[in-house]
Amino acid sequence: MTPAEIIAALALAVAGYACGSISFAIVVGKWGMGVDVREHGSGNVGATNVFRVLGWKAAVLVFLGDFMKGLVPTLVAVYFFGPWIAVIVGASTVCGHMFSVFLRGSGGKGVATAAGVATALMWHIFIPAIILWALVLVVSRMVSLASIVASSAFVAMTFIIDEPLAYQLFSLVTCLAILWRHRANIRRIALGSETRVRFPWNAAPQESDQAEESQP
Repeated sequence: MTPAEIIAALALAVAGYACGSISFAIVVGKWGMGVDVREHGSGNVGATNVFRVLGWKAAVLVFLGDFMKGLVPTLVAVYFFGPWIAVIVGASTVCGHMFSVFLRGSGGKGVATAAGVATALMWHIFIPAIILWALVLVVSRMVSLASIVASSAFVAMTFIIDEPLAYQLFSLVTCLAILWRHRANIRRIALGSETRVRFPWNAAPQESDQAEESQP
């Protein structure tokens, strides 16, 4: 790479982190609707908590915002640079979401933003992974379990299909980060006390359904 290309790649990585640091839960909730979701529900800045506090329309906006902030910078990097730079830029956006400079180092659990990055890098693997996520969610009614299973399966598929090493490492490291951010959820799953979402066809929520929800 030429010096100019290196500077451009670094600038794109910094821009990716800044983009990832934008919390759409704050944009939609606090600025758009006057509700700071950090003070309600689980307190997390993810689409699921937004859904519980502000409803599905706000949750869809937040998910799309978090997804796109991972997708767009990574697509730019894929177009102009090789796999390694694309991975660095994608990882920067996920780090921005998890450790937002605008939220003093706090943030969400990274699932929606990582999904955007994964789509830009390996859409053909993301599609079966998101289908698996939906199936696990419908069966278990646990967002956390669906995210853990889907991200783990995504890693496995990158190795089975023999994706470039950069993509394999990205999927592995991102999955480990997601697992770490879900460590409290994993403990509750093991204890049988993890929260469950309620679909229209479900009965009235049980007491365990009132606990903290996993956030993307």
